[in-house]
Amino acid sequence: MELSIYLPEKVITNDDLKLEFPEWNYSKIQEKIGIRKRHIVNENETALDLALRAAEILLKNKDLSSIDFTLLCTQSPEYFLPTTACIIQDKLGLPKRSGAIDINLGCSGYVYGLAIAKGLLKAGVSKNLLFITAETYSKHIYHRDISNRAIFGDAATATLISYENNYKIKEFTLGTDGSGKDNLIVKNRGMKFPFKSGAEEIEYGTGNFYTDNNLYMNGPEIFNFTIDNVPPLIHANLAINKLSMDDIDYFIFHQANQFMLEYLRKKIKIPTEKFCIDIENTGNTVSNTIPIALKNAIDKGIIRAGQKVMLVGFGVGYSWGAVTIEI
Repeated sequence: MELSIYLPEKVITNDDLKLEFPEWNYSKIQEKIGIRKRHIVNENETALDLALRAAEILLKNKDLSSIDFTLLCTQSPEYFLPTTACIIQDKLGLPKRSGAIDINLGCSGYVYGLAIAKGLLKAGVSKNLLFITAETYSKHIYHRDISNRAIFGDAATATLISYENNYKIKEFTLGTDGSGKDNLIVKNRGMKFPFKSGAEEIEYGTGNFYTDNNLYMNGPEIFNFTIDNVPPLIHANLAINKLSMDDIDYFIFHQANQFMLEYLRKKIKIPTEKFCIDIENTGNTVSNTIPIALKNAIDKGIIRAGQKVMLVGFGVGYSWGAVTIEI
């Protein structure tokens, strides 16, 4: 299991946002959400572009003929159809005998993708699987939605998962509650509600706006959903893997925002030294946050060979999942 990261060149800092929205207190925002800057795609740059760059970094000097499956997690597809993973196969020059599919998931996407990858490997469908996460939520956000603009960044990661590797992917715990769909949604642009020219601005909070063509996030409801579901998710994954809290060397949660992460850490009683907060320089990059944090922790020596790491994703859907891996 090998990892790579690609971040767009364009960077938006809190100082940049303050020039647009001088009435907002960015020192308080940074203190609460823990984000100082985020990488954002240019107008003509897409999630496909980011995905290709991340994959090219990972696959440099590797035998491309050995890749027999491409799995892409994104909610920013190049087209409604065809499948973006099929385009990646062609652009990278991967074998035509390989499989390729997209999965449409957000912040739980990396955990779900690992579950699908493990299933394909165990079933003998794949021996060397390329798993990519790529997201450009900045394209979903309304220009006057300062709350979400402060939170979200764009990124891509690529993970090479082989039947024979040094990482052991243990058992998964997954969950879904579609009744929460309206609390994190892009209402228009799909088949039910098309893009609406001149869509009405809707104020939520104070001086914060979105339209139904854009991303809407009900922050308080998302927070409540997370607090209700993540603690039992942790204990369920420990139980299914016959592990205790002490057996886990490091916890990497979806990097939603610092306030939420600290609240969860204290509620679950995870020691600070075993808990990852890696959001300051990238923001919430949706399905990318877990693999970005995982690679950074490995590169810094925070996570070492032989250690057990629990990965925990949660968000839009509602959707949540956890898995323990052994490095």
